[in-house]
Amino acid sequence: MDILKIILIVLAGAALWLIWTYNRLVTLRNRTREAWSDIDVQLKRRYNLIPNLMETVKGYATHERELFEKVTEARTRAMGATGLKEKGQAENMLTDTLKSLFAVAENYPQLRASENFLELQRELRDTEDKIQAARRFYNTNVRDLNIKIETFPVNLVAKPLKFKKMEFFELEEGAAAKEPVKVNF
Repeated sequence: MDILKIILIVLAGAALWLIWTYNRLVTLRNRTREAWSDIDVQLKRRYNLIPNLMETVKGYATHERELFEKVTEARTRAMGATGLKEKGQAENMLTDTLKSLFAVAENYPQLRASENFLELQRELRDTEDKIQAARRFYNTNVRDLNIKIETFPVNLVAKPLKFKKMEFFELEEGAAAKEPVKVNF
């Protein structure tokens, strides 16, 4: 009878551990999804600012048609990107075209003094900061989930329960990537 009690206690303990582990993995996965949602919200805000910014610049720099087409193309590509790697590459391309747009704007003193342009510039800078913070938060959650999935003994149950490692959201690579988007004049 004592052996049966011990076996039942061990089985109950194992069942409780399995339930706790499963719930912890679900929590981490949902936090990661929520963090991605935060990035998505900020990226959409950025996408919505770009047409207004381009219209403001167009009013002063009408002969920069090729640049406006590049910005529009980069924005469209970023909005349609799927998968983290493709999304990161598209966002890098968009960032580069925005840098070019601001570089062109430097040639137009009246534009730089425009209240509308200055407000859009401030909003874009704020959005870029929020994207960076959301990306860090997402990557922290991905790290925590991946560590949990890979460590023993959780790794023994994570795979059968269909929990998979998630990818980090990396926007830029290399030395040039360390340069922030410059939106100040």
